[in-house]
Amino acid sequence: MLWAVNREAGARGLSPGMRLADARALLADLVTARADPAADRQGLERLALWCNRFTPWCAMDGGGDDDNGGDGGLLLDITGCAHLFGGEAALMDEIAARLIGLGIENRLGLADTPGAAWALARFGAEEARIAAPGETHTAIAGLPVEALRLAAEDAHLLRRLGLTTVGAVENLPRASLARRFPCRERSGAVLARLDRALGRQAEPIVPMIPPPVCLERLAPPEPLIDRAGLDAMLAQLMPGLAAALERGGLGVRRLALWCYRVDGGVAQRTVATARATRDGDHLLRLFREALETIDPGFGIDCAALHAERIEPLAPAQLSLTGDGRRRGDLDLLVDRLLARLGASAVCRLEPVARHRPEKAERAVAPGRDPAPWREAPATPQRPPRPFRLFDRPEPVDVMAEVPDGPPLLFTWRRVRRRVARAAGPERIEPEWWAGAGGEDEAVRDYYRIEDADGRRYWLYRAGLYGDPATGTGGAPRWYVHGLYG
Repeated sequence: MLWAVNREAGARGLSPGMRLADARALLADLVTARADPAADRQGLERLALWCNRFTPWCAMDGGGDDDNGGDGGLLLDITGCAHLFGGEAALMDEIAARLIGLGIENRLGLADTPGAAWALARFGAEEARIAAPGETHTAIAGLPVEALRLAAEDAHLLRRLGLTTVGAVENLPRASLARRFPCRERSGAVLARLDRALGRQAEPIVPMIPPPVCLERLAPPEPLIDRAGLDAMLAQLMPGLAAALERGGLGVRRLALWCYRVDGGVAQRTVATARATRDGDHLLRLFREALETIDPGFGIDCAALHAERIEPLAPAQLSLTGDGRRRGDLDLLVDRLLARLGASAVCRLEPVARHRPEKAERAVAPGRDPAPWREAPATPQRPPRPFRLFDRPEPVDVMAEVPDGPPLLFTWRRVRRRVARAAGPERIEPEWWAGAGGEDEAVRDYYRIEDADGRRYWLYRAGLYGDPATGTGGAPRWYVHGLYG
């Protein structure tokens, strides 16, 4: 069975759904290839990304409902974009010419609604595929009922009833049409298709990629094939985007550069910032290394700069002492590290409400809004924490004068250290809701220890004597958890 046919095969009588034997009987020299729907869809997705050069609102056509399934088309919402190409007719001519240059046969239609554009593209005459604003009904009235994207059985039933055109279905009273269908759901589907085509019922288009909040587009006079051309192109795009952000009092957090190649390929590179900014020079520096990885192929003939994530950015007061500049320099450093090392390699620490010191913080992306952290109003002052806290406490051998007292000496990393001073204990109870088991459920008594050489440590005893939670026969274990310098 034929899955699809090109224009020449269609002109010689072949059509999708025809048996291969019948097709070869009509066309003896027919050339066929095995259908690959998955590969076709992947190719259509790549083409949809390439079509974002014309409008940021591009989607794959699903045919409307699951019973029709679509036929491999694309839907482009060109609202507010046509004037950039010289008008609607000029835009359609450019799209058609570029697709033909890529070796892709195409049929285009333009109307106020996606349904009417779908109908004109597939059933409209070559010279009448653009419906003037407000003339959608007139443009599709003479098209066959199949132009409404109906299921095959619904279109067949309408033809049996003598309703062969969209205009005939529209002129028939709705109650009369519903009585002619054996199933009310099927008549409702036909009316819904008609209402969508005529704009009476909304039919939203969901783009493949979310449209940017701000966009700056540039089509150079000649395709760019080297790095110097890419730098110059980006330098022309950035001021316009920065000006648009400044007019709106906004700053960008994530910026994407889309490069469209003449061979139909698309290259996209993204940079992120720790804080909202509209400093064009800084953003250009962030793209410096990303541009090295772009392959221009046979040339890049269009580029767009998308502000994918923005935030309000109020004007900043300059500091006479230079403190504000130093804080800004830190943000610039974080941005350069993000661009060079990647988002997963740069983080900051954020406090977490946990009992265990090693679990009281977590790594988050730089620039992320900090979680609300409020201390209880009657929180007692805690003993000072060590400057260096180990990710995992290290075990030590301890000798104490009394079982529950501070150590007199301890051995850590094969070195025996004699205790000169000790302060504590500071008790940290386990988290009853965690239920980790073993020593994680044991009480910890922390001591601040100074040895005879003046080095200070943060030691704790896990559990109490006779406490089964220690898992050591009732004998507690000692660990060093941090250093005070």
